[in-house]
Amino acid sequence: MILLFLDFLKVNISDIVDIISVALLFYLLYRLIRGSAAFNIFIGLLLIYLLWKLVVLFRMELLSELLGQFISVGIIAIIIVFQPEIRQFLLLIGSKNPLKRANRLLWKERSKYQNIPKINIIMKACANMSASQTGALIIVTRENNLDDYVQTGEIINSQTSRELIETIFFKNTPLHDGALIINRQTMVAARCILPISRREDIPSYLGLRHRSAIGITELTDSIAIVVSEQTGSMSYCIVGKIKQNVSYKELKAFLEYIYVS
Repeated sequence: MILLFLDFLKVNISDIVDIISVALLFYLLYRLIRGSAAFNIFIGLLLIYLLWKLVVLFRMELLSELLGQFISVGIIAIIIVFQPEIRQFLLLIGSKNPLKRANRLLWKERSKYQNIPKINIIMKACANMSASQTGALIIVTRENNLDDYVQTGEIINSQTSRELIETIFFKNTPLHDGALIINRQTMVAARCILPISRREDIPSYLGLRHRSAIGITELTDSIAIVVSEQTGSMSYCIVGKIKQNVSYKELKAFLEYIYVS
């Protein structure tokens, strides 16, 4: 018995490489899907897999059969659910310098200051647009960069600017429809197309901007800020919930709580 235990503890170089490779693969996967709804789905699938292994261990035949059937089609479900993440991973592998891009994705972190959006600038722009009843939809990212949604709009890649935000949403400009996505301190893209929430409990007087704000925050960890074109009132959304008719002070305090504290 002791010999078997000692034999089990024997570790060679290939075992170490195998463990490190799996750990890096899971960490890379985490970096790709963190902050999105896919992360919660992945955790759910992982828990179901672990439960299946536990059921098999205790020889619970009926439950093991049911979970086994679910696991057998799990690969198809993963391909469907994680299509954007798989696409991003394949683009990473097929890029010119995959090792360089993977290294940047895995290890490079911006400083805390660089990660914080320019809240004062965003707030001043929202206050001015509220006063002039200029409709606006601003998405501020957190962990998820919203790359798939960025590609639906016009790429800007400009430092956050009050004047530029107000110009984008001025009703006579070609970029005023859709959403502006801000990633950290950079205005990444404008006129982006967002998913619209299909919830039936949303009040009928809320338009496409508000429904898009709810929709994107249902699927990602981003923050959505909406300025109503009809009333000039400001609202914000987080995790699919909307807070309407907030004051300048309340909205600023919320953003500082999310990004600074």
